[in-house]
Amino acid sequence: MCVCERERERERERCKASHNMTIRNVLRDHGQRYRPRMACLKKAEKVVLEMQDPTTGVKLQPQRLVITTIPHAITGEDIVVWLADRFQIDAQEARSFGSMLVALGYIYPIQDHKRLVVKPDASLYRFQTPYFWPTQQWPVEDTDYAIYLAKRNIRKKGILELHEQEQYNHLHKWMNHKWDFIVMQAKEQYRAAKERKKPDRVVFDCQERAYWVVHRPPVRTHTCMFLSLQKTRYFPSVWSMVMCFSLHCRLVKYCATYKGHDPFLSKCLPSNPWLTDDVTYWALNMPNVEIPTKMRVERWTFSFGELLSDPRGRDDFRLFLKKEFSGENLAFWEGCEDLKWGTAATMKEKAEQIYKTFLARGAPRWINIDGKTMEITVKGLKHPHRYVLDAAQTHIYMLMKKDSYGRYLKSPVFKETTKKAVCPEEHKFR
Repeated sequence: MCVCERERERERERCKASHNMTIRNVLRDHGQRYRPRMACLKKAEKVVLEMQDPTTGVKLQPQRLVITTIPHAITGEDIVVWLADRFQIDAQEARSFGSMLVALGYIYPIQDHKRLVVKPDASLYRFQTPYFWPTQQWPVEDTDYAIYLAKRNIRKKGILELHEQEQYNHLHKWMNHKWDFIVMQAKEQYRAAKERKKPDRVVFDCQERAYWVVHRPPVRTHTCMFLSLQKTRYFPSVWSMVMCFSLHCRLVKYCATYKGHDPFLSKCLPSNPWLTDDVTYWALNMPNVEIPTKMRVERWTFSFGELLSDPRGRDDFRLFLKKEFSGENLAFWEGCEDLKWGTAATMKEKAEQIYKTFLARGAPRWINIDGKTMEITVKGLKHPHRYVLDAAQTHIYMLMKKDSYGRYLKSPVFKETTKKAVCPEEHKFR
C-alpha cells in the first residue's frame, strides 16, 4: 500500500470515529497547496459566457410557466446536452457539472428553489445577472438579508419556510435596534416590485431567492461555496477540476490587494522600522500628517470604508464635501461614531447635541434623510442608547458611498492630493 493510500485510509478511519463532528472539525487544513477558489470561479464564468453565446451557446427562448411567459429561459435538458457536447462527457457528468454551476449561483431555477441542481427535463432555468456573480465579491450583509426576509414575510403574510423563519427571528432579536428601518426598506422594495410587469416580477423574485439560497443556506446544510476539498476526489472529473479551486476566495483577494501595503510582506519605504532603528516610516504615516504617501492615498481607492478609517483620508474627503456644500453628512457620521464608541456617562448629552445640530427643525447643519428614518430616530431618542442613530447613520453612509465617494475619486481635490503625495526612496544603510 502506497503512502497516499495509507493516508486516505487513516482519514477514513478518523471520519468514522468522529461521525458526529462536522466536516470542519474532522478534515485537516490544506494550507496553500491548492490553488484558490477565485481561479475556479473564473473558469466557471468562461463556461457560462460561452453558454450564453447567441450562435454556439444554449438556446434561449420565452417559456411559459402556468399563465406567465418567462423571457430568455432555458431547460435543464438543454443545459445537460450542451455541456455533454462541449466537453465530450457523458450525461451524468454533464448533469453534475451543471448542478455545480447552479450551486455556485451562475444559473438559477425558476420553479424548484430548494434544490440547487439541474434536472435533465423541461424544468426552467435562467442565467444569473453578472452583478450577482461570486467573483464580484459583494459583502453578504446581515442587514440586506434581514430586509429580504422582511420583504418575503410581507409577501407571504407571515408564512415563511422553517429555516427562513428561524433566521428571521434571530435577526429580529439581534438587530432590534434598527428593525423599524429594515421593515421600512422592505416595504419600499415590495411596493416598487409590485409596479413591475408580472414576468419581470417573477424573474426578479426567483433571482433574488436563488442568490440567498446560495449565500445563506439553511442551517446544517452546505452549498457548493463551502464544500470541502476532501470530498472532491469522489466526484466526476469535471466537478473535481472546478471544485478543487473553490476555497478561500475572499481571503486570497484581500491578501492580493493589501500585500504591497503590509510592511511584513513587502518592502517598507524608506526602511522597515521593525527591523531597523529608523522610524521615518512611522513619521510619514502619522494619523494627521500634512502630506501623505502615495501608498496611503492608494488605499483610499480600495473602498469607502478604507477612506473613512484613515483620519488623513477623512480630512481630504471633508475638504471635498465642503466644496460641494455637503460637509454636514461627514460631520453627522463622525458624531454618530463618537456616540457609539464614547463613554456611557456623556451618551445622552451627545445624542441630544447631535439631534439639535443635524436633525431638529431649523438645525444649523441639517441633513437630508427620509421621513420614515427620521420618525424612527426621533422615537428612539426618547430613550437614547449607543445605537439610537444607527438607522440615520446608515442612510447617510450609503448616501456618501454611492454618491459623494465616486465623485471624490474623480475630483480635483483627490487628484491634487495624489500629485503632492510623497514616495520615499529606499534608505541605504552602510
